[in-house]
Amino acid sequence: MDKEYFISQSASLTLVIITSLLFAFIGIYHSNKYQGLNNYLTANRDIGLFSLTTSLTASALGAWILFGPASAATWGGIGAVIGYSLGTAFPMFFLIYLGKKIRREFPNGSSLIEFMRKKFGKSLFKLILLITIFYMFIFLCAEVTAVAVLINYISGTDLWVTALIVLVSTLVYTLYGGLKASIFTDNIQMIVIGILLLLSFFYINSFTESQFSFNFIKEKNPHLVNSSYIPNYTAALTFFIAVAATNLFHQGNWQRVYAAKDLKTLRKSLIISFLIILPIIFFMGFTGMIAFSIEPSIRPDLGFFYLLLNENTKMLSLIVIVLGLALTISTVDTLINAISSLIVVDGKATFNLKKKINYLRFSKNIIIFLSIISFIIASKGFDILYLFLLADLFCCAFVLTVFSSFYDKKINERTAYISILVGLIGGLLIFPTPDFSKSLLVGILIPKELFMPFISQSLLFLSFIVATFLPFIVIKIKSQSITRLYKKN
Repeated sequence: MDKEYFISQSASLTLVIITSLLFAFIGIYHSNKYQGLNNYLTANRDIGLFSLTTSLTASALGAWILFGPASAATWGGIGAVIGYSLGTAFPMFFLIYLGKKIRREFPNGSSLIEFMRKKFGKSLFKLILLITIFYMFIFLCAEVTAVAVLINYISGTDLWVTALIVLVSTLVYTLYGGLKASIFTDNIQMIVIGILLLLSFFYINSFTESQFSFNFIKEKNPHLVNSSYIPNYTAALTFFIAVAATNLFHQGNWQRVYAAKDLKTLRKSLIISFLIILPIIFFMGFTGMIAFSIEPSIRPDLGFFYLLLNENTKMLSLIVIVLGLALTISTVDTLINAISSLIVVDGKATFNLKKKINYLRFSKNIIIFLSIISFIIASKGFDILYLFLLADLFCCAFVLTVFSSFYDKKINERTAYISILVGLIGGLLIFPTPDFSKSLLVGILIPKELFMPFISQSLLFLSFIVATFLPFIVIKIKSQSITRLYKKN
C-alpha cells in the first residue's frame, strides 16, 4: 500500500518552483542596480540597521532549525535545547567585539581569513582556508538535504527534484548579484519566515493546548527536564560549543560585519539578531520534547512536523513548504556568496594560478562544481543532523587557536598549525559513526569494552571537547616550553 502524503506531488512541485523562482527574480531585479566587485563581496559597505538585522537573522536560521533542535531535544532534553539556542545566538555578542576589532585593523577587508593571512604565513592560512571552505560545503549539503527531505516527507517528491530546483534558482541570483542580492532577498525571506513561524506557533499551541507545557513533559518524560539527567549537561555543552564555533567562523557573518555602514549599526543589528534567534531556536527544540512526550516512537527530527501537521490540512502543508524553502534559500545564498568571496579574496592571495586569471569567474566555476556535488549528496538523503555536526567539528578544531591569536602575540605559525591539526585528528578519532554506536578509536581500532561506559556513551560530547580544547592545551604547553627555554638562556 502506497504511503499517504499531506498534499500531492504536483501541488508541492508547483509551490517549490514558484517560490524559488520568485526569490531568484527578486534577487536579480534588485542586483541590476548594483554591480562591481565591491558590491559582490561587501555590498558596498552601506547596509543599514533593518537590512543587516534581517540578513544576519535569516542567514543564521537555515532549514536545520526545523530538524536539528527537535532531534537533539529527544535525547539531550532541555540541555540540548538551551545549548542549541545559546550556541546559535551567542556568537552575535562575540561578533560585536571581534567585528569591531577586525574592522579597525583591516578596514578594507571582507573576511576573517584575511586576518590569519596577515598574522601568519601561507601554510597555516591555506589549511584554515581549505577547512573553512570544506565546512561551508558540508553545511551547504546539509541545508539542501534538509529541504529535500522536508518536501519528500510532505508530498513524496523525489529528493533530487527539490535539490535541483533550490540550487539552480539560488545560484542564478547569487552568482549574478553577489552579497547585495543575498542581503536583499534575506530581507524578504526573514519577513516570510517570521510570519510563518508565528502561524506555526499559533497552530501548534491550539492543537496541543493541554500538552504544550513543561508540566506535560515532566509527566511523560521527566528525565528530559531532570537536573540529575547527565545528557542534559553533556548535550548543552556539546551543542553550544559546536554551533557557536561554526557561527564564529561563518564567512557569511563576517561579510555582513564588513557590509555594515558603521560600527553603531553593526552593534545594534547583532543585539537584535540575538534577541530574535534565541526564542526561535528554543521553540523549535521545545516542539521536539513535546512531540516525543506525545509519541515516543516518532522519528526524532520530525517532532516539529508531527505537531504542526497532526491535523493533516493542506494549508499547513503549504506553510511548511514555503517556510522550509525560505529558510533554506536564505542560508544557501549566504553560503554560496561566502565561499565565492573566500576564493576571490583569499584564494587570489594564496594560490598563484595564472596572473591574468579572472578570480571572480574562477570562484563561480568552483561554486557550480561544489553545487553539483551537493546536489548528488542531497539526493542520497543522508542524516541531516549528522552532516551539520561533522561540519561543526572542523570549526571547533581551530576556534580557540584563531581567536586566542587575536590577543596572544606568542602564538606563531608553527604552534598554531600543530595545535589545529592535533585537535582535528583527535576530534575525528572520537567522532561517532552515523549510528552513534562507535568511533574510529572507540569500537573500531580499540574494542569498546576496554573503555569506561561514560566514554562509549558520550562520543559526540567528547569529540567536540577534544577538538576544541586539545589545541589550546598544545598552545599552552608550547608557550611554557618557550618560556622555560628563554629563562634558561
